Amino acid sequence: MKTLRNLFKNDKGATAIEYGLIAALIAVAAIAGMSAIGGSLGNTFNGVSEKLDKPAATTPAANTPA
Repeated sequence: MKTLRNLFKNDKGATAIEYGLIAALIAVAAIAGMSAIGGSLGNTFNGVSEKLDKPAATTPAANTPA
């Protein structure tokens, strides 16, 4: 009977499972957040890249001889 009581009293396995579930939840939240930010960040870099690829507009002052 004492062994049975000790078995029910031992909660180390339950604690490990709880920590595992918390770690999994944090991982899912981090992946979701990074996916959302990654798409937005990709669009931002693509926009900057497109603006850098366009030739610079010439100003009238730059075309006049000195």
